[in-house]
Amino acid sequence: MRGAFTSLVCLLAVLTLAGCEDASAPAAPTGTEVPIATSEAEVVMPLDAPPQEEPVAEAGTGSETACVVDLGQTASARLVERCIAVSPATRPPCNAANPCAMIQGEIDRSCAMYEPGETRPAECTPSDIPAR
Repeated sequence: MRGAFTSLVCLLAVLTLAGCEDASAPAAPTGTEVPIATSEAEVVMPLDAPPQEEPVAEAGTGSETACVVDLGQTASARLVERCIAVSPATRPPCNAANPCAMIQGEIDRSCAMYEPGETRPAECTPSDIPAR
């Protein structure tokens, strides 16, 4: 019986050590990574990684211009605050780098969700809507 116990303890020790890896050794490629070039160093992303956000251009033509460029810092900040206050979205387009029409569209969409008779937030009917 004592020999079986010793064998079992040795087996457990071997299995425990077999699961350990050398942290300094580079991981073997899995074949699911795609290199993404950067200016500093090459980064390898898995194929199933979500797309990386691209910065929104601050200048454009017409309604595609950043809201902060169209309205200025103060007015665009008020519009963004209104958008954040009413939007139920987890990642709403409430960002001054987006076009004002996109931000206002999110406000309009969010405020339209209220049923007749429900009390809408004050941000749905502000008195200081900037003229466009």
